[in-house]
Amino acid sequence: MENLAQNAPPREMRQTDVMDPARAAALLATLGRPAAMQTGDTLPPFFHQIYFWQALPPAELGRDGHPATGASDNSVIPDLGLPRRMWAGGRLEFHAPLRAGLAAEKITTVADISRKTGRSGPLGFVTLQHDIMQDGQLTTREFQDLVYREDPAPDAAKPQPPVAPVDETHAEPAVFDTTLLFRYSALTFNGHRIHYDEAYSRQTEGYDGLVSHGPLLAQLLMLLAERQLGPLSRFEFRATSPLMHHEAATLCWRDDGTLWVRGPDGRQNMTAKAS
Repeated sequence: MENLAQNAPPREMRQTDVMDPARAAALLATLGRPAAMQTGDTLPPFFHQIYFWQALPPAELGRDGHPATGASDNSVIPDLGLPRRMWAGGRLEFHAPLRAGLAAEKITTVADISRKTGRSGPLGFVTLQHDIMQDGQLTTREFQDLVYREDPAPDAAKPQPPVAPVDETHAEPAVFDTTLLFRYSALTFNGHRIHYDEAYSRQTEGYDGLVSHGPLLAQLLMLLAERQLGPLSRFEFRATSPLMHHEAATLCWRDDGTLWVRGPDGRQNMTAKAS
């Protein structure tokens, strides 16, 4: 694996936002958990995803609807020459409450960049570090793992997904219809076309339908973990296979802090660990 981070110039992006309580309440409603949010209330874990939008004009977006990579004031991610982007996983540390209605700052830097060649061709790996600050204090540190790859060949065989465990101590059903995907994309200002443009998702990126957002699965697992443990200090997750909009899933919890998403055919879509 070729590590590129040591050769890349250090780059940093800073964004500020007021943690609008109405936006947090809208996400709770979208997730089927309507609740009032007021200034000063602690935001649920991972809700910083719906803030710090990058509202760029169409000319500054890539083919997939995300901000274009490369030398730009709007991106810290270099252009690796690979068109398909996937959010592969992440790690979060919760240091202090992030409160609704108060200004916060998000500081993004590149923690690592590397390339390698896998069975499906060249792969690019980018890890971003996001520090969320409020009142001069670090509230949340997130490491976001992204993978970039080539478009699939028309006759390429799909990788065999792992089989999910069945030894959970608690399970909850979850469905991901087009309305949920649309509303989550809107709240996170996520323009990735695999979540709303079914023709693009199928014909260009080779999926079997619209793709349920990886961070949406992680968000549901985080809320499940919080209900089991109380306030979280750490959470890490890894996407293992895509879940389509027409598939029901099961959110699974085991009492050792392990979580996973199981698809309707028993495959594993995501694994996680909470404490």
